[in-house]
Amino acid sequence: MKLRTCVTPDGKFIYGIHKPSFRVANMREDAFLQSLGLDDENNSIENTVNFPAGEVEELQGEWIYEILNPFPFRGATYIGKSWADARALNPAAIKLPRPVPTSMTNFLSKHLLCEGVSRDSLNESFGDLPETVLLALASTSTDPEDLTRLAELSCEFVYDQEEELPVGLRYEKDAKGRHRPNILHHDLFEAVANNTFLPDIYKEVMVLRPGAQGDSEIVGDWPAERDSHVFEYLRRNSYIPWGHYAANMANDLVRYSVSDLSDNDFEGLRHLYYQRTYIRLAEQLGIKPEAGNKCFTIPELEELRQKVIKELDEGESKSLKFDATLWGWNYGFDFAASGYRLHASHQQIHQQFSMIPKEVAGVETGNEMIPSYSCGDLVSDFVISYQKEYQSSFFVDYITAVRNNRRMDGKNELNADLVVYEDEFVMLFVPKAQTSQWELQLVTLTQAGNILEADSNVRASLNKGIITAMRILTGMGARLITVIEFPKRMGVNDIDQRLLYSFLPKIPYSMGAFSEAQQRFINGHYPEDFAISCRLQLEIQ
Repeated sequence: MKLRTCVTPDGKFIYGIHKPSFRVANMREDAFLQSLGLDDENNSIENTVNFPAGEVEELQGEWIYEILNPFPFRGATYIGKSWADARALNPAAIKLPRPVPTSMTNFLSKHLLCEGVSRDSLNESFGDLPETVLLALASTSTDPEDLTRLAELSCEFVYDQEEELPVGLRYEKDAKGRHRPNILHHDLFEAVANNTFLPDIYKEVMVLRPGAQGDSEIVGDWPAERDSHVFEYLRRNSYIPWGHYAANMANDLVRYSVSDLSDNDFEGLRHLYYQRTYIRLAEQLGIKPEAGNKCFTIPELEELRQKVIKELDEGESKSLKFDATLWGWNYGFDFAASGYRLHASHQQIHQQFSMIPKEVAGVETGNEMIPSYSCGDLVSDFVISYQKEYQSSFFVDYITAVRNNRRMDGKNELNADLVVYEDEFVMLFVPKAQTSQWELQLVTLTQAGNILEADSNVRASLNKGIITAMRILTGMGARLITVIEFPKRMGVNDIDQRLLYSFLPKIPYSMGAFSEAQQRFINGHYPEDFAISCRLQLEIQ
């Protein structure tokens, strides 16, 4: 059996190099010669090169590195040598430009309207803009005046008559008699409400105030006296079976970017995830938490975790119907003028979590239950196969390979370190085979395979590692980032599966197409150079 992984039992990365040379038979009958235009001396530029007379021969094609992902279910990464060699000359250049300042209000005032432009004239001009322009402006404008006008086109506000500021939205009854906000243009509403340059009072009444986005109950919070304020919303009828929870920054703390997010903010977001998971496990095991109707302190949460572990160690894992976690973060929002929504999250800092059952009722299975899916199970299956094939722990070998890494281009005089940040409990690093051009991974260095196995020290390190990764990526210009967790099932003690997080930025020129649908990930830099760029960003912060 040959496992499709780049990790070897001796703690090394293996990969391949394509050095193509080939001939192509020419099956074309006619040549379709045309002029393409003129050069700077008015000589015609012809397309003759596109119509060769005989067969085509490529003697030295582009070298392409092929790196199997450490995890077979995540495909392979392909790196073009010429692209990556160019990036290796200046790794610090691996970043995205900041948004260009954009103001339609200034443009209209300067170019299209007569002197003495009135507010009403500007409002009328905005209302006459094509829908595609409105959507583009809502996503890209950096002018609060633009965004205020767009907000007023998207929905109906209720104003404070003295200060002319919005105090709420106008509501109307739907066909079922339920009160719903009078949103005039849903896509425009979504796009403008997610723009960080929209004045905070508009963000508040449009999307941030509890109830503005619907009837989801708030069932927990990280209270304001802990130097932050986070709400935990219950999403009952969720696309995640059995519902899920969402940790959102509360409306009295507007946080639209990672740069605005404090360590206390992030601790609160994660604390609600740990707390909800431990409480749900305790309920399944018949453990009644002593604290109720309040947010646990960190020592109280650790005490509850220990009680759950004690019950599971005594053989109670069979009583768990829900034994795996689901945690994810879609950071950032964008909306194309064509109407394509480019990311799934509200830009207000927002993380989702749930628990996954062991089994789901089968249909046409003779009343037999079938296993319920968790992405962490894919890691488990591979770890078991790796152990069986090599009599070695995959994660021990993976971490060793990261530490032993050698550069792919063979330039041993250049830095080969893939580690971006680490402490006693976690390591943040660039994977050898990135499934996003800027992917980072975070792994536990202890044998913690899920958050139940993570004590308060490990949880603090996980929090620090996650927010560090996000600050690095957003500091480099990433604006859309998906973060996912690969956890081990709870109560499983016979495999060395570490808790793993994957950070997957969406790059403007690489949003995903047929290659990515086949799990073939195309990259333009060496992983070692991206690690250099990340560490440089860490020094800036």
